Amino acid sequence: MQIDPAATAWLLASTALVLLMTPGLAIFYGGMVRSTGVLNMIMMSFISIPLVTVAWLLAGYTLAFSDDAGGGLIGNLDHFGLSGIDPTTVRSNVPELLFATFQLTFAIITAALISGAIADRAKFSSWMVFVPVWTLLVYAPVAHWVWGPDGWLAKFGTIDYAGGLVVEIVSGSSALALALVLGPRIGFKSEAMRPHNLPFVLLGVGLLWFGWFGFNAGSALTADGKAAVVFLNTLVAGCLGMLGWLAVEQIRDGRPTTFGAASGVVAGLVAITPSCGYVSPVGALIVGATAGVVCSFAVGWKFKAGYDDSLDVVGVHFVGGVVGTFLIGLLAAEVVSGGPEGLFFGGGLTQLGKQTLAIPVVALFAFAVSFAIGKIIDTTIGFRITAEDETGGIDFAQHAETAYSEGVHGQQHKRPGTK
Repeated sequence: MQIDPAATAWLLASTALVLLMTPGLAIFYGGMVRSTGVLNMIMMSFISIPLVTVAWLLAGYTLAFSDDAGGGLIGNLDHFGLSGIDPTTVRSNVPELLFATFQLTFAIITAALISGAIADRAKFSSWMVFVPVWTLLVYAPVAHWVWGPDGWLAKFGTIDYAGGLVVEIVSGSSALALALVLGPRIGFKSEAMRPHNLPFVLLGVGLLWFGWFGFNAGSALTADGKAAVVFLNTLVAGCLGMLGWLAVEQIRDGRPTTFGAASGVVAGLVAITPSCGYVSPVGALIVGATAGVVCSFAVGWKFKAGYDDSLDVVGVHFVGGVVGTFLIGLLAAEVVSGGPEGLFFGGGLTQLGKQTLAIPVVALFAFAVSFAIGKIIDTTIGFRITAEDETGGIDFAQHAETAYSEGVHGQQHKRPGTK
């Protein structure tokens, strides 16, 4: 097999686009938190880049994408530290080193997504321990199940084009686990914890949307018609996610919000991620609109259930991932997918059943292992900051810095120990 220069060029660009998503997420999350936690929130995303990179290059890639070590559950260690891979090694018509780097950017953004559920209350040092361990014990196994050459879900017939299971459902389930380990923020349900900087939120969404074209269309691993339809589906679903969310706000609340617009875009993009290579542009309309509507209601579940998912990772990423993964079983069209067909296109219940089975399996695995990792960290070195530090502001407590010398909207920040 020879290297395809065009495919390699597109994948190089796509890898850079996906890496940009993590700084975009940092700005998105940074705008969503209160002004005393913006630096910590941004740093939790940025620190994920080197932490996941080290874990991935040492063992994550080989565990996810090497030949199966048994049972379709995990890869072998043949490529530990990327051994056996050099610039001439080819995988899917591109250099395998590039393929490994592209997949690395997926692992980075997935880990960073989890941080939104524990905003304002997690020790930065504990987060640094959690991320690489989680990458090896949760992300790599699920990536092998779904995308590995001999993964058991892949052989079963479950399909996930760019990460509905591997990225969205895994991050959402893991986020819920950590939210339960750490418990709710002080003032949860009693204080209005509004985003401190909505322009940041919109800027972050813009960067995420831009990077998402590399995320989805880059997963084609070639520059052809399939990449083109995936690119269009990604645009369409983001648009319809925004419109669906704003429609709910208009009907329910009487006015659309900028925060709702941003959230709707993300919901649509999340849902199209698993289905972008299997549905038509009309199917992408349905996927995006459905996710925008469903996720706009799902973000309120935390108040009824009592878990404090600070930035709605569960309501948007988990629920959106479920919507997109499930709808493959209804909307997959052979003209796009090249094979699997959904129920509405004459494929019967077969693909729908395969998609439906994978959702709880992946969700429960990610939740259970993430909860165990979080509990061990919490029991040994502690995962949550003190009540005094949380009340005074996590930025100064954890980083000895504040984002603003003056408080937002004229309110002066108080540092711990001051009156």
